Order: sequence, then C-alpha cells, then structure tokens
Amino acid sequence: MRDMRDWDRLFAAAKAVQNGRKISEYVEAGGVAAAILSASGRIYTGVCVDTCSTLGICAERSAIFNMLTNGEQEIRKVLAVMPDGRTGAPCGACRELMVQLMPETYSGIEILLDYETGRSVTLGELTPEWWI
Repeated sequence: MRDMRDWDRLFAAAKAVQNGRKISEYVEAGGVAAAILSASGRIYTGVCVDTCSTLGICAERSAIFNMLTNGEQEIRKVLAVMPDGRTGAPCGACRELMVQLMPETYSGIEILLDYETGRSVTLGELTPEWWI
C-alpha cells in the first residue's frame, strides 16, 4: 500500500484554505485550492483567483508564488482540490511554470491526480517532451 501521509497533509492544508467565494462583481476566489510540498518539507498553499479578464491566477501558481515569497524554489509534490472536493491535474500554465522553475529536475515532481485512489503521476509523465 502506498504511503499517503504527505498527500494527507497536503490535502488537509489545501482544504483549510479553500473557501470559494465571490469577492466582487468581477472577482471570485478560492474555488480551487492547492498545496505544495517543498524540498525543505514545508507546505505552501494558494487559491485560485478568477477575474472577468485575464488577471486571475490558478491555485497551483498561487501556492508556488507563496513558496517563492518564502525563499524556497524546489517543489517535491503538488496537490490541487477542485470545487467538488476532488483532486486533479494542474493546467498547462501551471505545468509550464514548474518546468521553468526546475528545468533540470521538473520531471520528478509528484502530482496527485486522485486522492480517493492515491493515484499520482510525475510532471515528467504529464509533460514528457517539454520544449525546454
């Protein structure tokens, strides 16, 4: 059986900040929440911010920026909780940021696709022949 301890911690951290809400007529936040496990073992979280223009941000990138703000840059694991409570894969923009952040080692970043079954993949499996 797979060791789910890190994923359990990440899932709980993401759920703790997920709070889907309307901020204004033009902005919604928290529909999706993400948690990242850094190389140091710290967990960083973030939520999506959806706007009526292109100014929004995904939860995964929000969590990555939180990690960068706190002086770290190496990702070990990524988990995103969707509005329905299930987990899912990061979008292309989030994948691209992770590749550019860790061009030599991005392929080893673990991503949880399905919390219920414990199914995870690596970013290298999702992006086997990235342009970098």
